Amino acid sequence: DVTSAAALSNKLMQLANGAIYDENRGIHEVHNCKIEAFMELIEKLNGKAALVFYNFQHDLARLQEALKKTGLKVRVLKTVEDQDAWNKKEIDILLTHPASSAYGLNLQEGGNHVIWFGLNWSLELYQQANKRLHRQGQKEKVIIHHLVVQDTRDEDVIKALNTKGDVQEALLESLKVRIDKYRRK
Repeated sequence: DVTSAAALSNKLMQLANGAIYDENRGIHEVHNCKIEAFMELIEKLNGKAALVFYNFQHDLARLQEALKKTGLKVRVLKTVEDQDAWNKKEIDILLTHPASSAYGLNLQEGGNHVIWFGLNWSLELYQQANKRLHRQGQKEKVIIHHLVVQDTRDEDVIKALNTKGDVQEALLESLKVRIDKYRRK
């Protein structure tokens, strides 16, 4: 049961990720499709480090459980020491929530792959989180991977983020044109 459209949307996003919370914050695993796709992607990276953004705490727990079996060096970004270890290339997989790491962190020296395991509706958080690797000092092209489950809320979120980004770009471009027009007068 959900009490609002926002709560329903949140539940549908959880469901796309493979687990949902009940009313007592208990976790109910529904499927492993996204975890399996994530593990396949990690394998295809062939040893390249990845910064992984998750949305829900149950996503973090399930990712950690799946990664236990790999022998990869996995950490959750919590401290300056985690950030330093990533930038020294001592970490293979760095797990973080975009709300806690979207601003002020320089992570460009640790790798060039971003994986979005779970998206959220905030264009600002999305763009800022991606900029943790895509910034001055990055020596490789940054590659952003989205794990999107077909025919789920994931598709709606990624479409909304793209649309918001397009609208924002159009707004900025129109302002530049207007400013240029007034400067020429």
